This record gives sequence, C-alpha cells and structure tokens, in this order.
Amino acid sequence: MSDAVQFLSDADIYRRVILDAIPNASRFVWIATADLKDLYVPKGTRMVPFLEALSDLIDRGVQLRLLHAKEPGPAFRADFDRYPNLIQGLERILCPRVHFKSVVVDGAFAYSGSANLTGAGLGAKSAGRRNFEAGWVTAAPDRIREIMEQFDRVWMGSYCNACQRKQYCADFREMDS
Repeated sequence: MSDAVQFLSDADIYRRVILDAIPNASRFVWIATADLKDLYVPKGTRMVPFLEALSDLIDRGVQLRLLHAKEPGPAFRADFDRYPNLIQGLERILCPRVHFKSVVVDGAFAYSGSANLTGAGLGAKSAGRRNFEAGWVTAAPDRIREIMEQFDRVWMGSYCNACQRKQYCADFREMDS
C-alpha cells in the first residue's frame, strides 16, 4: 500500500474529516486537540452541534476517545449536557500538554494538522471568519500507526511521571516505573 498523503487546508479539513470520515466510522474515532469549542454540522436540513454527531456514533456502538488540553468553551459544555450518552460513551482525558491535532477513524483513516476542534479551526465558519489551517489525511497503515502510537502514549499516561505540569492536569495518573 502507498504511503500517500493528501494535503488539506481550510474548509477542506471540515469537509473531509468532520463531514466525510467521522460520520462513517464503524468501530472507533480518536480525536486529539488543544482547544474545544462549539462546532456545527449538517443533519438533514438543519445544523446541529458536532456533539450530536458523536452521540449518534455512540448509539451505533462506535467507541470515542478525546484528548484535549483545556476545558471546552461554554457553548460546547452546554451542548455536551444535551447528550447524556456522551458522559459514559465519550472517553476523555484532559492533558495540558496536548497540542497535536489528529483524528483517527477505524484505524483506516487519519488526519494530522494544525486545526483545533473548533468551527474556526476546522473551516466550518465563513471564509472571513475561519482560521488559516493546514494538514494532511492518509489511509496509509504506517502513517496511521504512527499517529495512533503518539495518541496512545499520551492516553496511557506514558509521560505523566516526568511531566512538569502535573498541577494543571486533572487527569494525572501516577505510573509504575
């Protein structure tokens, strides 16, 4: 299989990752981001919070993991409370050192780039309000494995013992040496 990657920028990130890849997940979705704010996606003829799309995935049995660096914005938190299945179905770890942005879907698709999980970051806002972002997507197993390994190291707490920002980390886990 090819190690090919496809470069994406601006609203193409939103279309390819948020609208195409994530809704088609059948087993799992892993998302890493520094920042979380409200983000909306089309559902039928209306726009709904991205959290509703994640809630729908949970209802279909898709496992969700979210790594993030800080508490979400107020609109995101209010939307979160509207979907009770997210409490148990969306595994979350807050790590103040997470700054990488990545998405892995079913171990078969991956995004890595600069965009946070926000409307402006992912290109969901109008052209005059969105950030200028860039990243790449791939279906290459070796590239996906590398992204998953980075995610998993943080998820499993591999850096926790040596971290010098423990006082800011609500999810600090003491690891056996």
